[in-house]
Amino acid sequence: MKLTTAPTRLAVTAAALILALSGCAGATETPAATTESATSADTLTMTDAWVKANESGMTGAFGLLANSGSADITVVSAETTAASKIELHETVANDAGDMVMQEKPGGFVVPAGGSIELAPGSNHIMLMGLTGPLTAGDETTFTLSLDDGSTLEFSAPVKDYTGANETYEGGTEMDMDADN
Repeated sequence: MKLTTAPTRLAVTAAALILALSGCAGATETPAATTESATSADTLTMTDAWVKANESGMTGAFGLLANSGSADITVVSAETTAASKIELHETVANDAGDMVMQEKPGGFVVPAGGSIELAPGSNHIMLMGLTGPLTAGDETTFTLSLDDGSTLEFSAPVKDYTGANETYEGGTEMDMDADN
């Protein structure tokens, strides 16, 4: 009897050991796969970024925001040390039909698999209260905050540009070449 029991016990012990080891292997692989989660910043890029040169007052930042992901991304705010205040702006027609700038409610939505252009006379990042002159050839760094809490940092060269004198909603002229 002892001969039959020993092989059976050995087989049961070996099977239990194999199951325990394969259970451990599965347990260590699963958390690693779930701890790496993608953020909006992983699929958002800024290309062709630039900032309009200005001595003081205010100016705008422009470029192309592209989303290679499968979900829309909302840019909710921006930061830079080049200005004391930054707003995400859109340019729209007011009740009189004049094109005016205003803060974009809710920020910029970059569609899944798509892009939005930030351009003079359109959507843009508005820098107000420049902390110093922005001279052509300089470079400025920005951090965009996204709706999932992630951030995207990019640098933009400063360029001379003679356009972009727009009107703020409320009737005041926004001459980006003047102190405001």
